Amino acid sequence: MFYVYHIWFLIPIIICGIISAVASASVRSAFRKNDSVQCRSGLTGLDAAQRLLRMNGVNDVMIGRVGGFLSDHYNPKAGVVNLSESTYSNNSVAAVAVAAHEIGHVMQRKKGYIFYGVRAALVPVVNFGTRLATPLVLIGILLDVLSLSNNPDLGFTCAMIGVILYGGSLLFAFVTLPVELNASKRAMEMLLESGVIGRDETRAVKQVLSAAAFTYLASLLTSIVYFLRFL
Repeated sequence: MFYVYHIWFLIPIIICGIISAVASASVRSAFRKNDSVQCRSGLTGLDAAQRLLRMNGVNDVMIGRVGGFLSDHYNPKAGVVNLSESTYSNNSVAAVAVAAHEIGHVMQRKKGYIFYGVRAALVPVVNFGTRLATPLVLIGILLDVLSLSNNPDLGFTCAMIGVILYGGSLLFAFVTLPVELNASKRAMEMLLESGVIGRDETRAVKQVLSAAAFTYLASLLTSIVYFLRFL
């Protein structure tokens, strides 16, 4: 019976792996497709990010440059939006879309977007919980199987604490999805309002942002399956 459970969970894990691979390929495909389309305003990812920050009166955030492909991210502690090589000096529609998405996170923090605050608060909890979760579950199982404790509930309790701690990563994935979707929504609005893109360029921007959102949905599905498997 134990092996039957393994098989039942193996199938959705494989499916999630396929979905994640497709999502990752979709992001790269959408970016490369629209990377060949020059933004009519002629602004690069750096230019667009700086314009959006000025437009929103943000003066305490710097724009940095990092290596890699689509490794763009916002570091709130350092007050830096790091743009990748594929975005920083590129004046394509794809590049300004990615840059605007990161500025969307800046605005979430500035405006006090509730899900952004929850996700930021969960980071240390998740880092702590995921390190202890597996050891606690294993200890709990050993206590139960080997009868190493006079308390028959100790092993189960220990294991369940591990499961609950691991559940923090699932909660983080749940919160991340609306955060990313909202950042993309803000990005589109800011790009249009600032004149970085025109109405006729919104379709290309949406392709890039929608493909990115697909990866977070795939991540959420994977987190759900792994949590259930862990449980």
